[in-house]
Amino acid sequence: MMGTSIAPWLELAHDLDLSVDFIGIREDTTLDLDDLEEKLTERTRVVAFPLAANALGTTTDAARITELAHAAGALAWADAVHYAPHGPIDVAALGVDVLLCSPYKFFGPHLGLAFGREELLRSWRPYKVRPAAEEPVGGRFETGTLAHELLAGFVAAVDYLDALGWEAVQAHERALGQRFLDRAPDNCTLYGLETMSGRVPTFAFRAEGMAPREVAEQLAAREIAVWDGDYYAVEPMTRLGLQPDGAVRAGFVHYNTFEEVDRLLAALADL
Repeated sequence: MMGTSIAPWLELAHDLDLSVDFIGIREDTTLDLDDLEEKLTERTRVVAFPLAANALGTTTDAARITELAHAAGALAWADAVHYAPHGPIDVAALGVDVLLCSPYKFFGPHLGLAFGREELLRSWRPYKVRPAAEEPVGGRFETGTLAHELLAGFVAAVDYLDALGWEAVQAHERALGQRFLDRAPDNCTLYGLETMSGRVPTFAFRAEGMAPREVAEQLAAREIAVWDGDYYAVEPMTRLGLQPDGAVRAGFVHYNTFEEVDRLLAALADL
């Protein structure tokens, strides 16, 4: 597990006396699928994983993870939040049983989105409020009176991305990310893949001789917004030896420009 999808499972395990295990990551920050395969047993019930790591930008082989989970008789449960602004999500192609997301990451409102296979949802008994309809089956898991203003924002965000087209979004983001990777100054150490293959344009790095918070503050003074810390991805940051300070995180999306990438690079070189 990587990123923000971990805490709910830990809380559920505490309440129900379940066991939660973690899959390792390799030196290049890709998921260790051999470790996953070794840890799967007939007792495994859920394999929860992100489509992209929120701290490092690394994507996962969702189809292979799903295949391994199903071979063990477990559910494949995907967290798509960080990946969502960077590419299309086809639950049928992925083969996952459950996928969770939120439009706030793809330029919409704070709202929870969930996909579940119909036969799976019909087998679950929801903690249901009385206004929530039995049919369609997804309605059983709703709040009753829906958040219509948030749903309107969600639809607008989807229409916006549809108007742009994913091909254009991904081509531009790959170019932005590769420009950052190719020109990153020598005083910065990147944690993660060094090309845009297998990642989204989210980058974790440290600047030589400076704490991540200090870097973030100096960039903020230049009106450049980045994060510092672990971004809730405690386990990957621990695995990389970056705790307790974590790293600096910078990211690009389709509306960023090459000039903004260059401004960030110049600022980092001046630190």
